[in-house]
Amino acid sequence: MSEIKITIDGKECTAKAGQTIVEAARANGIFIPTLCHFDGLKPAGACRICTVRVGGRNMAACTTPVAGGMIVENDTPEINDMRKSIIEMLFVEGNHMCPVCEKSGNCELQALAYRYLMLAPRFPYLWPRRGVDASIPKLYKDGNRCIQCLRCVRGITIDGKKVFGLINRGGKVRISHDPKLSASLDDEQAQRAMDLCPVGALIRKEVGYAVPIGKRKYDDRPIGSEVEGA
Repeated sequence: MSEIKITIDGKECTAKAGQTIVEAARANGIFIPTLCHFDGLKPAGACRICTVRVGGRNMAACTTPVAGGMIVENDTPEINDMRKSIIEMLFVEGNHMCPVCEKSGNCELQALAYRYLMLAPRFPYLWPRRGVDASIPKLYKDGNRCIQCLRCVRGITIDGKKVFGLINRGGKVRISHDPKLSASLDDEQAQRAMDLCPVGALIRKEVGYAVPIGKRKYDDRPIGSEVEGA
């Protein structure tokens, strides 16, 4: 695979043809935040937290392929404030109760809120009326925490069929599931669903605090530290 040169935040980087900006950045020790992106899944460009500027235009770094001579702006005050505003919107349009969430410490949305120093959101809380669906034998599906990143839709399949999918339109869009397929999820598949979810919208039943608070992924190191300086 041929190598090309790009520039990210003034740093000359070596990238491979076919890589996205996110992939190239991480290979060069530069962190670009993502929520809907997950290695091994087809990029969706759903959350826009990875937005960067190329040639004066905003682009989703998880879906935009690199090109020779590309100059990428990633870590600027304007872009970081835009990312912070997206994080704030995700908090206020749902019902995120971090202190009582099983995913606390492993939650990517929570970790990004810390990274971008979110305190009081600039937007009013909406407090939507959403419920918890416990009909799946091995999972709780909590609509209060779902950010519609579509990771579960893209990543959880049985015999080539999607277990999760979208229903409704516009502001009423929600993640639903196939009753028969979801009932056949085994322990490994249920754990993968929980691990795929960047927040606490999919939680394993009968398995709580397997990793105690204080020893979780982002309890002692910020999100992005596994990339920066790589």
